[in-house]
Amino acid sequence: GFVPLAGPSPVSSIHVYTQREVYGTVGSHVTLSCSFWSSEWISEDISITWHFQAEGSRDSISIFHYAKGQPYIDDVGNFKERMEWVGNPHRKDGSIIIHNLDYTDNGTFTCDVKNPP
Repeated sequence: GFVPLAGPSPVSSIHVYTQREVYGTVGSHVTLSCSFWSSEWISEDISITWHFQAEGSRDSISIFHYAKGQPYIDDVGNFKERMEWVGNPHRKDGSIIIHNLDYTDNGTFTCDVKNPP
């Protein structure tokens, strides 16, 4: 027979997709892709945050934030002069480009999308 599944409603979830590994050459640029899917409308309050955790570091820093329809490049870390917002939330895209790659850029980049309510 039919068994109802308990748990949170899957309707309101957002699925975020990024590449598992991205390689770039020192001095060149790389696009960090972030696409997402939501069963709900993309609201005007959608926010996208990119975090970076350097290899061997325990701490992750926020390097980029999109909110209220505006991109904001955070003033921390060594990305601030080299980052470019190429995303478009209405196309469910939160991608950024890192220019002039350096060895110190090695690490984990995380894309976090919130679509309130």
